Amino acid sequence: VQLQASGGGLVQAGDSLRLSCAASGRTGSRYDMAWFRQGSGKEREFVAAVAWSRGRTYYADSVKGRFTMSGDNAKNTVYLQMDNLKPEDSAVYYCAAGRPILSAIATIGGYYHVGQGTLVTVSS
Repeated sequence: VQLQASGGGLVQAGDSLRLSCAASGRTGSRYDMAWFRQGSGKEREFVAAVAWSRGRTYYADSVKGRFTMSGDNAKNTVYLQMDNLKPEDSAVYYCAAGRPILSAIATIGGYYHVGQGTLVTVSS
């Protein structure tokens, strides 16, 4: 499975962006999907995940109420709608696919595939 993230860019604080992650290759079995991010000089951190089998989405506390993850089955694509962006949201955003157990849903190691990232820069 190949994952291609897109939609990043330079925005001002308070603006919105929508990231997309398109999956290609052997996508016959539906994977759970997640977004992670890594800011400059920081460790990679969990942002959001959707567990299709559980019918649930999960969010990091830092983005709850501002970010929304969704998916389009027909396009094998997931989205991350990011509203009210803050400078601390600046990072390279990565999408991931896999079948993590619940305790590992916020851990990059719980996913089989990680795509190349897309850069989001939020100016103050």
